[in-house]
Amino acid sequence: MTPPDNDRRAWLRAALAAPLGLGLAACERITASQPVNRTLDSGETLTRRVQGMLAGPRALAREFTPADISKDFKANGTTAPDSDAYQALAAGGFADWKLEIGGLVERPLSLSLADLRAAPGRSQITRHDCVEGWSGIAQWRGARLGPLLARAGLKPAARYIAFFCADTLELTLDGSGDYYETIAIADAFHPQTILAYEMNGAPLPVAHGAPIRLRLERQLGYKMAKYVMRIEAIDSFAKLGRGRGGYWEDRGYQWYAGI
Repeated sequence: MTPPDNDRRAWLRAALAAPLGLGLAACERITASQPVNRTLDSGETLTRRVQGMLAGPRALAREFTPADISKDFKANGTTAPDSDAYQALAAGGFADWKLEIGGLVERPLSLSLADLRAAPGRSQITRHDCVEGWSGIAQWRGARLGPLLARAGLKPAARYIAFFCADTLELTLDGSGDYYETIAIADAFHPQTILAYEMNGAPLPVAHGAPIRLRLERQLGYKMAKYVMRIEAIDSFAKLGRGRGGYWEDRGYQWYAGI
């Protein structure tokens, strides 16, 4: 629970701000510009390496007290997926929902909410930093992702973990508008990386990603996928979406997004 050095986190945010600002200002133009993408990617690689050197792979994001919890925590992006399948699950209180964990694993898993509640878990009060410039503090409780992946047994070829979600932000013929996200194996095993099923002591609201959402506390908010339906261990994300590792990354945002 010891907070990381605030000056260090501020320095890291500043290091990321310039390339990320470009991504926000002209996402479609950046996506179409390979030279600009290469420049942003090099900046992102530097940010990731500096964070690793200064904070270490197991360093915790700052955690707060119940008194710090935000009275109004903004619900961003999709607030209620409109597919018939998701609406039916929500209407039944997600009693029939199952999380599939597969891909490059030895033992594929199919887990209910009750299974996740029985799995090794963690409760944490953390700050969510959105790329739009706002932040909010909330308490999250969920199953730690690392032990679940260990239970499934990652194959040696696995390099990333992909999250496939129920929300579609853009209708496209090739399905690239379906929300997805990817993270590195090391980040999946970080102690604060959880599949949250509670927010502020209550079941996770639909607007915030029910039945579960990813919490990845050392990275920006758009990495924390909501409405997670399926998780896969993969060796590359080149063939997912438009090949950059996530819905927003495909549109110019940076993949690692560390803070």
